[in-house]
Amino acid sequence: MKYLKISLLICLFLSFSFNAQTKNITLEEIWSGAFSTESMDVLHSMKDGKQYSVFNFERSIPATMVDIYDYKTLKKVKTLVSSADIPEINYFTDYTFSNDESKLLLVTEEEQIYRHSSKGIYFVYDISTKSVQKVSEEKIQEPTFSPDGTKVAFALNNNLYVKDLNSGETKQITFDGETNKIINGITDWVYEEEFSYYSALKTFPFVRAFEWNSAGDKIAFIKFDETDVPEFSMDIYGKTLYPNQQVFKYPKAGEANSKVSLHIYDLGDEKTEDVKVDKHYKDFYIPRMKWANNPDILSIQFMNRRQNELDLWFVNVKENRPTLVLKERDEAYVDITYNVTFLKDDSFIWTSEKDGYNHIYHYSKSGDLINQITKGNWEVTAYYGYNPKANLVYYQSTENGSINRDVYSIKLNGRHKKQLTQKEGNNDADFNADFSYFINKFSNASTPPEYTLNSASNGNLLKDILDNDQLSKKWSTYQTSKKEYSTINVNGNDLNMWMLKPADFDASKEYPLLMFQYSGPGSQRVVNSWHGYNDYWFQFLVQKGYVMVCVDGRGTGFKGADFKKVTQNNLGKFEVEDQIQAARQLADLPYIDKDRIGIWGWSFGGFTSANALFKANDVFKMAIAVAPVASWRFYDSIYTERYLGKPQDNPEGYDDNSPISYVSKLKGDFLLVHGSGDDNVHVQNTMRLVEALVQANKKFDWAIYPDKNHGIYGGNTRLHLFQKMTDFIDETLGNKTEE
Repeated sequence: MKYLKISLLICLFLSFSFNAQTKNITLEEIWSGAFSTESMDVLHSMKDGKQYSVFNFERSIPATMVDIYDYKTLKKVKTLVSSADIPEINYFTDYTFSNDESKLLLVTEEEQIYRHSSKGIYFVYDISTKSVQKVSEEKIQEPTFSPDGTKVAFALNNNLYVKDLNSGETKQITFDGETNKIINGITDWVYEEEFSYYSALKTFPFVRAFEWNSAGDKIAFIKFDETDVPEFSMDIYGKTLYPNQQVFKYPKAGEANSKVSLHIYDLGDEKTEDVKVDKHYKDFYIPRMKWANNPDILSIQFMNRRQNELDLWFVNVKENRPTLVLKERDEAYVDITYNVTFLKDDSFIWTSEKDGYNHIYHYSKSGDLINQITKGNWEVTAYYGYNPKANLVYYQSTENGSINRDVYSIKLNGRHKKQLTQKEGNNDADFNADFSYFINKFSNASTPPEYTLNSASNGNLLKDILDNDQLSKKWSTYQTSKKEYSTINVNGNDLNMWMLKPADFDASKEYPLLMFQYSGPGSQRVVNSWHGYNDYWFQFLVQKGYVMVCVDGRGTGFKGADFKKVTQNNLGKFEVEDQIQAARQLADLPYIDKDRIGIWGWSFGGFTSANALFKANDVFKMAIAVAPVASWRFYDSIYTERYLGKPQDNPEGYDDNSPISYVSKLKGDFLLVHGSGDDNVHVQNTMRLVEALVQANKKFDWAIYPDKNHGIYGGNTRLHLFQKMTDFIDETLGNKTEE
């Protein structure tokens, strides 16, 4: 009897465990945010190195606030400012400290312009007096404190202004700003989109094109003359009887760019001086500028239109004398980063791919190479900063495999390298002001983001901060599958791959295969980190009986410059060949049904998916292309010409890899999706592809989401889109495992 009771208990336990882990994911859960992760928003290390601030939202009040925490104890010290205590502000959505941390810029009523740009109503909050001062009655862009915190420079209606916070007086410093003609101090559409810096884990927007010098008596700014740039227009349907039209300057490949010029405004004499640099190329970009510690030295980067020549100049603004300090040259293109750090003597730290991998270099102020700090067949993926007291450089890299990220320190002379993180996956550090601590954000494919406090000297864990343990417990109750990471040898290259199989996988059965990819230059989709929304959807599909695979082919990132730049002048050729060949090899697996293979992707991934289906009609049964480029002739100048040159010089590179050129080969099922308000990849791409398919008398399905941008979201949109794609997959790949 005793043994019977124990057996019964074991059976009940096993039954409970089985049921607890067989809950199915639903699309409604995914897009309602049921699997959202907790994070530490807008983290800022205070100058004393002992405390940090975090942006918080208190739903019970409701109010937004900036809270101060102690690094050692991780306990909240105080609320620095709360919207509940400011009658003039219902809530704010972001904050920025002045250099001395005596004031805060708070923004409310934010209005998105493009992907990274916005305008809003800004207030200066004085911490000691607890008073607020509105910067402008109108919505402004990119307000920035002067170094001493007594002034704020900002952009309004394409002009620059400076507000004196003591007197309350505002001075306009440029006067020729005009919509779709002249922009002062704010980047145009194509600079914002293409010269913003996208690392594996972060985005560094390039919207503000003005900078204070360290003395606060000069402002350098870039002027964009868009006069000759062709206009693009989009109908915004909205809810009114007649649509509105959005018209903006958009330079497509081979068309006129903005003419850019560099200027210095002197607050003392209230005069603006033009900066002239003697370059050998006439058509150029100014992708970066930064003042040195010396308030009279401005560093400025110029790049030729082909983007394979980058020149770093130092301008002595007192004498208006520019000096060429550094040249970067590449047969393909030179990547732009934000990694220019001036040391006390105005020598500088720089990153470059010149040895075949992205590494850190130290140069003198005259541009002489002092030493290469990091070396090896791996990539530096983030530069965190330099600690002058310890003479240490901190960075993130792929030394532990290209799908992982770890944090390291190294001496300025390149010696005594130390690994500061140990867990395999993706580690990303946020150092405090004096580099004594760092808050590490870690995740991998089975661990949602967790935040820990670590010692910067040795990486030792000091305290746990936030671990998303509730999400882990919730996730464990669902029927999920583990991502299997591997490499697949395709066309002579070992390509990174992940695979998801159904939880009840049976190797004796055949499963339909759906491949996901992006494939764009320098990108990465096979990465050992926690799930995004797409991953939750993949789990949803896998629980329905599909096998999911993602392969990063040639042209993707973090495996060296040669691997990344092999697609130069033939964008879309090798990327598609790799997806096709990978599918052929996967089809040979005994558990893959070779007659039910599909591929899908978004943006560049949509371009690749369409090409794969058209070119390999014997391999793929279906494809979904969301917001795809149909021809690179329709895309912007900076991105496209970086990889293809101008269409006037390389017409074959544009046309030989365009899906439009291959519509006659379509045999399988094709779903085409676009947002009509996409300012990035214009719906023109889909319309031209649709017309080509119609004239080729091909059957296909398509959907247009009114007024939705490149992300196709808002309200019920994402749920509707992913339900539509799910239905299409079920209809076309015909999951036999459910029959």
